[in-house]
Amino acid sequence: MRAIILSRWVLILMLAILLTSCQKKADPEPVSALYYQPDPLTAGSITGRVLFSGQPVAPRRVNMDNDPQCVKLHDQPLADEEIAVSRVGEEARLANVFVYVKAGLEGKIFQPPAEPVVIEQRGCWFGPRVQGIMVGQTLQVINADPLTHNIHPLAKVNREWNQSQSPGDPPLTRRFTQPEVMVRIKCNIHNWMHAWIGAVPHPYYGVTSREGLFTLDRIPPGDYLLEAWHERLGRQELPVKVTASGRTELLFNFKGE
Repeated sequence: MRAIILSRWVLILMLAILLTSCQKKADPEPVSALYYQPDPLTAGSITGRVLFSGQPVAPRRVNMDNDPQCVKLHDQPLADEEIAVSRVGEEARLANVFVYVKAGLEGKIFQPPAEPVVIEQRGCWFGPRVQGIMVGQTLQVINADPLTHNIHPLAKVNREWNQSQSPGDPPLTRRFTQPEVMVRIKCNIHNWMHAWIGAVPHPYYGVTSREGLFTLDRIPPGDYLLEAWHERLGRQELPVKVTASGRTELLFNFKGE
């Protein structure tokens, strides 16, 4: 009888050890350990200006006459500033230029932000005109107009998709799974609507402001290649070295056609 009781205790002990071992194996590694985190004590930054040289280009009027509902949403005609230039002192500076780190971050994996990137359809127009998103981050599309729109990203590397969105519909959510700079976005219902989005695998990107300025923060020290993209004026590349806790300034200059 004593031998039977002892055997039962041995069996219970073995099961406890087995369960503990399985639990240890099942515990996943923290997700944060998979992603690269720059050292805040040594990370630097890149700031820059994008200049425009050449004859200024007058913005053209957006013709919405094919849809009277769209016309009613505006007190005055909308201007399509394909080349948006502002004067700052003696300089002519270019807005809506997408600037990002093209090379130098190989081997580093970054966690996509939890907050979505938003494209809003308002006044029969996409806004913002140019923006970036991280691979794996949520893209949210909102229809703020009282009429139906359509969003059609003409992706070549990522999956192309095409979705209509009626007034009052909930936001559409999608993700880009591969880097792609840039993806043109159009509306099949209103052919004058267009926007651009750049999908990159890291957080080091930006779009120049009205004053032609951009800043890329918290970059680890190293040698990089930056690319500046404009929807009509093309692309430019510049090498840059970021030192520990350093601030590097760059200057791009696009020439008019």
